Amino acid sequence: MMEYRKLGQTGIEVSRLCFGSLTIGPLQKNKTLEESRPIIEAALEAGINFFDTADLYNCYPYLKQALEIKKDLVICTKSYDYSAEGVAKSLDRALRELGRDYVDIYMLHEQESRLTFEGHWEAIEYLLKMKEKGVIRAFGISTHRVEGVRDAADFNEIEVVFPLINLTGIGIEDGSREDMEAAILKAKQAGKGVFGMKPLGGGNLLASKEACFDYILGLETLDAIAFGMQSVDEVRYNVARINGEPIEAELEKRVAGAKKSLHISDWCEGCGECAAHCSQNALTIINGKAQVDHSKCLTCCYCAAYCPLFCIKVI
Repeated sequence: MMEYRKLGQTGIEVSRLCFGSLTIGPLQKNKTLEESRPIIEAALEAGINFFDTADLYNCYPYLKQALEIKKDLVICTKSYDYSAEGVAKSLDRALRELGRDYVDIYMLHEQESRLTFEGHWEAIEYLLKMKEKGVIRAFGISTHRVEGVRDAADFNEIEVVFPLINLTGIGIEDGSREDMEAAILKAKQAGKGVFGMKPLGGGNLLASKEACFDYILGLETLDAIAFGMQSVDEVRYNVARINGEPIEAELEKRVAGAKKSLHISDWCEGCGECAAHCSQNALTIINGKAQVDHSKCLTCCYCAAYCPLFCIKVI
């Protein structure tokens, strides 16, 4: 049975497994609504009630589809806006495209530190007013930085924190896994709801997924864990692991054998570090962006360790 936990002091109850929508959306696998429906249905049937998205992902139609199947879901979304006007437009878009008059959790995306919070305070003030009106239920931040988590613990306005955390610490911009663990503990002790992202390092840690699951499930400071899922098999596999259930041999085989490919996110700045460290010569810089020759790429993921912006994923 799926486990549910209270998200900090928000009063919002979420499934331990959160469905990360980025993977099925236009920026990655670009599933059609028809293709995504059985994946979402499998998640709902397994008891997942928590879905994460963002304005950038363009995934609201997928989640509207989920809400048409089951209304009582917890939706978390995010935006990069820093002005009241900008965040108002993004929030309005979320409400309109979800077909709802409220969003459960609204976050500012990839915040770095208290300086970022203070610099974006106009947007935060607007969102807090929307919370008073019941348009959002809780306000939070997502971050890839230890400093972002640590500083969020000192702001009463921030109720939910969504940090990057995984076995090796890949993707953490300013410290180690142990540093992030300490920051998460501080946020938790301050009463924040905390759920983790990138437990498999954006697909870069799939070769050690058993150890990754054992590690992330051992972090009692996390109320929930967000996994990007792109197939019914991945949903069933992740649900079984989260629930501590045995994995059927055929399911293990299908998940392990599913075709994967290297994906370079749009925010790549073409620094060339990945190409310089690719022993297969599968990466080149073209027009200021890293490009993958999939005929050469082994998806070994060694290149990802050298990307300063965590642009490299395996999907």
